[in-house]
Amino acid sequence: MLHKMGLYNGPFQSIKSGRKTVEVRLNDEKRRKLTRGDVIVFTRIPERDEVLTVEVLALRKYDTFRQMYEEIPAEDMDEEGRSIDEMVKNTFKIYTPDQEKEWGTLAITIKVQGGDF
Repeated sequence: MLHKMGLYNGPFQSIKSGRKTVEVRLNDEKRRKLTRGDVIVFTRIPERDEVLTVEVLALRKYDTFRQMYEEIPAEDMDEEGRSIDEMVKNTFKIYTPDQEKEWGTLAITIKVQGGDF
């Protein structure tokens, strides 16, 4: 199945270069439709001028971003040198604690595909 998602430039470039292999999201209704083997087309936002196609290799659910960051190596998210507290604080610039509590979180292990759609 094909899914479309937006991605800010920093994470977009990290995935494109191969430094980031785990994308972090809320486990909301849209993400609950993901399954291993699916394809995600990320559009770089806000410009919407570039896309990146990835395959979903694995999905891991957590109650909180903190639990996720304690289990997954920071380098898998291209976050080397950042503390767990910093990572949580940065995530809450995008998502709220209420959203985290309502939906839980999802770590999406991905692999860049050749040739974009």
